Amino acid sequence: MSHQKLRLAFARINQETNALSPVKTTLADFRAVHHFAGDELLAMCAPKAMEVPSMFKNAELSGFVQELQRHDDVEPVPLLSAWATPSGPLTRECFDTLCDELLAALSAAGPLDGLYLCLHGAMGVDGLEDPEGEILRRVRAQVGAALPMVITYDLHGNLTGDVAEHVDALIAYATNPHRDHRTCGARAARILRDTVAKRLRPTTAWRSLPMLLGGGATLDFWAPLRSIFARMRKLERQGEVLSASLLTCHPWNQNPETGWSVVVVTDGDQAKAERLADELAEAAWATRHRLPPTFLTAEDAVARARGARLRRKLGAVVLSDASDVVSAGAPGENTELLRVLVEQGQGMLCYVPLRDPAVVAQLWDKPLGTKMRVSLGGKLDPARSRPLVVEAELKSKTQAHGVDRALVLGIGTVRVCVVEGVALAMRPAFFSTLGLDPWKADLIVVKNFFPFRMFFLPLSRLTLYVRTSGVTDFDAAFQLRFAGPVHPRDRVDDWREANQRRHQRSLWFEPAAREANAA
Repeated sequence: MSHQKLRLAFARINQETNALSPVKTTLADFRAVHHFAGDELLAMCAPKAMEVPSMFKNAELSGFVQELQRHDDVEPVPLLSAWATPSGPLTRECFDTLCDELLAALSAAGPLDGLYLCLHGAMGVDGLEDPEGEILRRVRAQVGAALPMVITYDLHGNLTGDVAEHVDALIAYATNPHRDHRTCGARAARILRDTVAKRLRPTTAWRSLPMLLGGGATLDFWAPLRSIFARMRKLERQGEVLSASLLTCHPWNQNPETGWSVVVVTDGDQAKAERLADELAEAAWATRHRLPPTFLTAEDAVARARGARLRRKLGAVVLSDASDVVSAGAPGENTELLRVLVEQGQGMLCYVPLRDPAVVAQLWDKPLGTKMRVSLGGKLDPARSRPLVVEAELKSKTQAHGVDRALVLGIGTVRVCVVEGVALAMRPAFFSTLGLDPWKADLIVVKNFFPFRMFFLPLSRLTLYVRTSGVTDFDAAFQLRFAGPVHPRDRVDDWREANQRRHQRSLWFEPAAREANAA
């Protein structure tokens, strides 16, 4: 190394894709949410900065940079960060452009000693089964086989052999709802720095399970997964492993080898990594019959909210539209819950998010107070979402980051937040940005599975999950193509056959072996 400091580069290409959504993700979607590079990206990773505007103050890249900046012998080298809200598959043009931008930034960065990539693990791209594997393949082809590389994944990532082949260590979130983004990035920084300095020699074992659902609610602090996560954290605290991860996958993934996985990274002890990976895989497999809870119908949920009078006076009832979860890639235009609220929710002040760019364009130039008949929803995914025709009054208009142009329509006591962009309603700020006071609402609809519960904790007095019909129904994933039987769609008695098949597609190479193989 001719330069004085260790130069460790970092980058992100991140999106969670729902293969069932017809709404394609384009480069414009990344640029609308988060698309930065170079010094501007580095500045966004400072302790008091906002790494991902309107989403996260300090996420993985901040954790990585701030951990490295504690040491005088390291220079963090910013490359690219591109993050889009979950939706349908990326167009091939979008994916190739982002990859080209990353490779160009690598070329311009000069000599590097190591590389950290923040990926999701459940990205989908038109014509590609394993986008993250393709990103890593292209990066390896440019930087060479020997450069140490560490990646982080979302807990809902899907690990493949093509990913495993190209990295020295993989670390996933250890929390659900996710609240350890920064910690995850910091761990990646420590492992990468010590690997480059030859104080560590990461050795990794992984297991893949033919399992889409299980583990109950899949919360890290809730049975049955609580004991598994506690076991992994104990192994890390005691220095038995550098990292241990359980990935419960994103079931709506287009990769035919989708499933749960475990990853164990040790310091030079392959036998221990293999033994612990087997142990954790068995523990995860044992939870497969604990399926997610069943959800209420829209009618039952609204009836329960109406009966919760005291709770509504003290705060709000929050309904999660579990069939139209935007943070899991749904279009956000499901009208079933809205229809029931319009029919049965009158007298309660209700806030409902809905994505409908056509209605925004139709009403944007109308004066406030305009009353007219509009058809809501049923445009982005007409095969699954029925349009709802209503008489509505235009209450307000807003333009803001993330949602683009937005309207608030009044239908009696129901307020429909119609957005042009993504209806990512999982924080009270989504509604306050549109001029609605969350504390005045009796009932609030969100498009999120778990994180909203943290953000609504001061306000929510009752939380109910509602099944309508959409691309984030758990059993909707069963219609996707799989390479073999998967639980719980099929009867699967053992996980080892699928694990062996998935490992045969690729091997986990040590850096020296990768270099020899490339030669």
